[in-house]
Amino acid sequence: MSGRQGKQIYDELEDERDFSSEDIEKDITVPECNRKIIEEIFKYALKHEEEKGHFPKILIFAVNDMPHISHADRIVSLFREISGRGDGFVQKITGSPTVDGPLQRIREFRNRPEPKVAVTVDMLSTGVDIPSIEFIVFLRPVKSRILWVQMLGRGTRLCPEINKTHFTIFDCFDGSLIEYFRNTNEFTIDPPGKEVLPLEKVIENIYQNNDRDYHTKVLVKRLHRISKDLPGEVIEQLASYIPDGDLGKFASELPKKLKDEFLKTMNILRDSNFQHLLFTYHRVKKVFLVGHEVRDSVCSEILFRVGDKYLKPADYLEKFSRFVMDHEDEIESLKILLARPKEWRTDVLNQLREKLSINLFPEKDLQKAHKVVYNKALADIISIVKHAARSHEEILTAEERVERSMGRLMRNHNFDEIQLKWLGFIRDHLIENLTIDIEDFNIIPLFERQRGLGKARKVFGGRLEEIIEEINYLVAA
Repeated sequence: MSGRQGKQIYDELEDERDFSSEDIEKDITVPECNRKIIEEIFKYALKHEEEKGHFPKILIFAVNDMPHISHADRIVSLFREISGRGDGFVQKITGSPTVDGPLQRIREFRNRPEPKVAVTVDMLSTGVDIPSIEFIVFLRPVKSRILWVQMLGRGTRLCPEINKTHFTIFDCFDGSLIEYFRNTNEFTIDPPGKEVLPLEKVIENIYQNNDRDYHTKVLVKRLHRISKDLPGEVIEQLASYIPDGDLGKFASELPKKLKDEFLKTMNILRDSNFQHLLFTYHRVKKVFLVGHEVRDSVCSEILFRVGDKYLKPADYLEKFSRFVMDHEDEIESLKILLARPKEWRTDVLNQLREKLSINLFPEKDLQKAHKVVYNKALADIISIVKHAARSHEEILTAEERVERSMGRLMRNHNFDEIQLKWLGFIRDHLIENLTIDIEDFNIIPLFERQRGLGKARKVFGGRLEEIIEEINYLVAA
């Protein structure tokens, strides 16, 4: 295919030619491979829909969105074809000129039932909070630990509305990404699950010492699940095998019992009558009441949990303010933001968020409280901290803060047309990240597409480091 004209030219190549994973979708594509991957992902999504009652929100990272060879476009087209659920079901969200209103599309992906599937390259890799994402698909290689953590971060938010407790990663590089980054980040990643075994087979595997630790954990979870639905008659019958027929307590103590009294415990577990009780018990029938004649009024308020207390938004922010003022000299990231903004960098921002979260002030909760108390949605973390320390400080969104900072930068310097174009890229990055480092020019796709750090240094005539330092200061000041 011609990169300039988009024309396909058919040719016969030698039988064998090696391509690395980084060449795929850049120098060569195999349509059938992409189709098989999307079919497999859709199969898992349908299974999820059957088990959970809803189709999962899926975020797919494609390799590129370049004219004529757009990997993102091919994935969107394939997913629409395979799912058969309409164009609105799958949307491309990238910075490409072919995408109308990308920020609006992000909001729709976050807040509306559709799209269920978003295909991006880098626009959704950082800073976007979409709690309902349950599948993250890596169809592009990643070598940067920072970018890997940022991309995974799109799935970490809990979403009680859909009972989300975890998210699923699809590593389409034979698991090599997960393995490569296994010990380089704070995420706990479970390997692909093993086949679900019948309970009697799990028990037998423990007896035969076939991956005993793993199957013990499986059995403990199964017994706990069964214990929640046992009727009294079954509990009475279990009492002849375990103390008081308390299956939940028995499950909790099982690892220790297997260690201290292996044969005695296995005799209970392998007893056919004991197993029969677990397999054939009648679940407690649930009663569902409908109050047709009941009239009631409903109101709600948001409460924030801090330790064992629940606080109203205003009280929560007051407690946060006391925390900031009490610790601004102890916590280095707080001290930098409030007293030494010239030292503001990405690692400082990450440390700040981590410290606040550890102390029960996660950024998301602080934003919710500011929305209720100050009617300010999506207040940025810099404003949140500064206003907590000094009540006269203005509360801004990330976009407002970046626009103000870039305006100050423009007033301080005269930039040519090409430099202004690059400052536009930097602005987009800052809205999502609130800081920028020199290293970002080599690892963030937004800059990689413009030929990265070398090109940036050439554009700014050797003053790039100076400009970046000033931008970070203006953002934090």
